[in-house]
Order: sequence, then structure tokens, then C-alpha cells
Amino acid sequence: MTANLPWLFLLLPLSIAAINWFFFSKKPGMAAALSTVSALSTLALCIGMLMGCCPTESVSYNWLPMFNGISLNVGILADDMALRMMLVVTSIGSLVHIFSLGYMKGDTSNLSRYFAGLSIFMFSMSCIVLSSNLAMTFIGWEMVGLSSYLLIGHWFNKDSAAEAAKKAFITNRVGDFGFLIGIVLVVSAFGTLEFAEMSGRAAGIAPAILTTTIICLFCGAVGKSAQFPLHVWLPDAMEGPTPVSALIHAATMVAAGVYMLVRLQVSMGAEAFTPTACQVISIIGAITALLAALMATQQDDIKRVLAYSTLSQLGYMVMAVGLMAGEAAMFHLYTHAWFKALLFLGAGAIIVACHHEQDIWKMGNLKKRMPITVSCFCIGTLALIAMPGFAGFFSKESILMAAWDKSPFCFWIGASVAALTTFYMLRVCIIAFLGKERGHGAEHAKDVSPSMLIPLILLSIMAVISGYGIVANQLVPFNGFEAGGFHIGVPFYAGTAALILGAIAAFAIYGFGGKQKDPLAGNCISKALRNRLYIDAFYDKVLIGGIQYVISEVIDFIDGFLIRGIIVQGFAYGVSSFGKLLCWMQGSSLRAYGIVMALGAIIVIFIMAFTF
Repeated sequence: MTANLPWLFLLLPLSIAAINWFFFSKKPGMAAALSTVSALSTLALCIGMLMGCCPTESVSYNWLPMFNGISLNVGILADDMALRMMLVVTSIGSLVHIFSLGYMKGDTSNLSRYFAGLSIFMFSMSCIVLSSNLAMTFIGWEMVGLSSYLLIGHWFNKDSAAEAAKKAFITNRVGDFGFLIGIVLVVSAFGTLEFAEMSGRAAGIAPAILTTTIICLFCGAVGKSAQFPLHVWLPDAMEGPTPVSALIHAATMVAAGVYMLVRLQVSMGAEAFTPTACQVISIIGAITALLAALMATQQDDIKRVLAYSTLSQLGYMVMAVGLMAGEAAMFHLYTHAWFKALLFLGAGAIIVACHHEQDIWKMGNLKKRMPITVSCFCIGTLALIAMPGFAGFFSKESILMAAWDKSPFCFWIGASVAALTTFYMLRVCIIAFLGKERGHGAEHAKDVSPSMLIPLILLSIMAVISGYGIVANQLVPFNGFEAGGFHIGVPFYAGTAALILGAIAAFAIYGFGGKQKDPLAGNCISKALRNRLYIDAFYDKVLIGGIQYVISEVIDFIDGFLIRGIIVQGFAYGVSSFGKLLCWMQGSSLRAYGIVMALGAIIVIFIMAFTF
């Protein structure tokens, strides 16, 4: 019986989601309580397993036999890496549930559906993290896409929310198609989908096949972790409730791609990741980090700034994976989970207090109006900009050190992104928290209820201490991780210089919050950054619009010329013409009869001449 205990990670949230959906659709209070208790129960189970109080071994079930002895199994791999990742997922998921109790209070939408969506999301992420093979990973992968669609589009009466949900779902399908091809290639090349059986099999596989396989699998991470060029869905995902944004951006959905890549590095071995594949991965990560940081500098919606920040930090992690520094990627995933959840939930508290205002230029003086919330948000900001002593400093330094050793290009991209991160986050804090109130919502803002403050305070503590070895060595979701601290060298000097330059630029341009509008707005560069470097417009007008136009023209040709013109009308015209010919032949005309007789005689003579 105890051998099936780890299955509660999957069965508990899934069953609660079904109960909420079918039995408590008219009782949102009961649905919220059940989902919250479910999340807290999985957190307790995870802590128990990490402390050795609960068994981690589980039974694997044969699902579908394939060929050559290969079969698809449904199983759980609850090793140290999976359990530590589950600690991140369940703890932040639990805090998001608790925060939602206050944030969604008084909301007129279907709250039972909302909390059912959160439970489905917890099930989906647990399936990805705990799966023992790529087939089960893909099931969780698609379920995460479904649950994100439901949560992003929770307020589906808003056109922008409905469009954002569709955009996220469809964009991820592009990456998932490549991921599915990669899974097929893994079966062909490795002869197994089980993570535990992949070790050592890459040695006998041709480098070209390995490169193709890893890049196809990486396509899945490009979609889920919103890397360039499939990054466009993540900023629009802000249309969902803010707790959903925290759940998606902090440590769950978007981190799934990074976790999957590191899991493959651990399972397949370093030799499976060829130099070409690693170069592609690291360059995509570096480009994403830089582009997202640039776009964040000119966003006025507080949630969109954080969304582009997530894109940028994910670029850091993917870059580290491409540099074969999986431990650095998972360290940053771990620290980023705490302070990014803190920032999103803090932004949610600010939005609620400001009467659902999200424009930072309509805020101001919130440090006086909301001292506790602003203090928590500032702690998250200091962690994000890698202030020495905060969690983000240690994990960012680990990535910069890996880049300095292996790729100067990636290193200087990372240092530049660090400066931009400091600039755009201090810009938000200066405009929103300092100066005078610029809007009605800011004038009446005050700290939120305890159900929203308690998660912020807990996350603030983790944003400070989670980077230190005494904590990180126990909780970082990577096998055998040991925090090495930081070393005085070029990465440290570059990171410190980036921090100072970003801060100087932010205060030099925005002062101490007294400005009424953005001094940088209006020029062509600012317009390009505010419009996402026109990448979304290019997709909408050229790719989507162009493809739709070409396809519509092809379909119109097939329908108009081939189907309607030749097949339907052509046959009808042929039958009609043949009927008219018979009518003419049988029309009592001696001339017609004579012509027919003459033609018949000619045909008979022609046949006889060539026959005899």
C-alpha cells in the first residue's frame, strides 16, 4: 500500500479538480477549501519524503506494448532531483492557493472553475516532474497546456483574455510538435523512453542523430519556457488573474522546459548533448534574455514588466543548460521561483489595493500607503537584480561563472542583461512607490488582508536565504548540488558593475518618482520596445496573415477551379452537351441522319482496312 503513496501527488489534485468541477460548481467556498487543502497535503507529503518519513519507491504500470520489447509505462521517478523540484512546485502552489483566497474574494466569475483549474495545473506539473519516462512527461506537458489555457482565459468574457489563452495554447503546439518528433527519435536511437535506462546508450549513436534529437526535444522547451521565437505568448498570459501569473511564471509551467532539459542531461549523459546542440541552446537562451530585458525597459503595466523579466531569467537558465551547467540552471530556477512568485503576488496585492490599476504611471507614493507590501516587493526586486546577500546574487553569479569559463559571448550578454534588469526593476519601484499619487486608486491604497500578506512575508524570507549554501544544498532541485558561493574575479566585477550602472541609469532618468511621464517615451527606440520590437506584429501580419492568405487562395483555387469548375460543373456541362448532341441527332433532320451515316461508313471502312 505504501508503495503507491507517491501517486497521491497526481491523484489527489486530479480528483479534487473533478469533485470541484462536477459537484461544487455552485459552492465556490467549498471548492476553494478543497483545492487549498489538496495543495497543502501534497506539500506535506513532499516534505515527509524529503525527510525520509514516507517511502519514495513506487510501482510502475505497463500501459502499452510497442515493438522490440519496448513498452510505454506509467511510472513515478521520485529521486532527489524530482522531490526537490516537487518541493518548489507544491510550496509555491500552496502559497498561490492561499493568496487566491484573498485576491479572488468578491470576484463575480466562477470561482469553482478557477480553483478546479489550479488543481488541474498542480496535477499536470506533478506529472512532468515525477514522470519516469518521456511518454508520461508528454502527457503532463499537454495537460499543462490545457490547464494554462483554462486559467489564462478564466475571465473569458474579456476579449483580451480569450485571445491570450488561445495564443498561449496554439504557440505551445508549435513547440510541442517538435518535442513529439524528438520523443520518436529517442525511441529509435536509444531504444527506450525510460529515464533510468538511457545512461550510456548515447555512445553508439551518430552525432548527427543526437544533435537532431536534442534540438527537437529542445523545441518543447522553447514553447513551454517561452524562448525566442516562441516567446510571444508569455507576456499576453498576464490577462489571467495575478495568482495564475505567479503560478505560471514562478516555478511551474515555464520552468518545465528547463527541468526537462536538465533531466535529459542527467539521464542521457553529457555525451548526448553534442557541441552543435549545446551551441544552439545557449545562443537561443542568450538572445531571449537580451531581447526580453530590452522590451521590459519600456513597459508600463507592472505585470508585463515582470512577464518580460521572467522571459529574460528563463533565457539565463536555458543559456546555462546549453553551457552544460545544469547545476547552475537549476540553482537559478530554484532562487528565481521564490522571488518571482513574491514579485507577482506583490504586484497582485498592489493591483487590488489600487482598485485593479496596473499602470505604474497611475500609482505613486505606495511606500507610504502600503509599507508591508512595498517592503516585500522591494525584497523581491533586490533578489532579482542580484544585490549581494540576496538569493538571486548567488545563482546569477553561478551562471556568469559558467559562461566566463565556456563562452565569452554568453558571458557579456549575461552581464548586459544584469544591467538592464537593475534598470527596469528600479524604474518600476521609483515610479510606483516614490513621488506623489498619480491616480485615484493610489490615493486610497492600503495594505491587503492577511491571507495575501502571509504568502508575501514567507516568500520574502526565501528570497533572502534561499541562495545560501546551508539552505540551497538541501533544497536545490539538482542531484548532488553544492553551493560554491562566489569568487572574486571577472564575473563578480562584471555583475557588480552591471548593478551599479543599472542603478545609476534608473535614478538619473527617473529621479525619485517626481516625474509625471516617461522621459524616454516618444522616440523611435522607445516605440519599438513598447511594441515588442514589432515581433508580434510581424507574426500577426506576415506569418499568420500571410499564411492564411496563401492557404485561402489555394483553397479558393481548389474549390473554384477544380471542384466546382471541373468536377461538378464540368461533369454537368459534359452530360448536358452529350444530351444536346443526342437530341440533335434524333431531331428528324435528314441532314443530321446523312452526316451520321457517312461518319459510320467512314469508321467501318477504317476498321476493316486496318483489320484485314
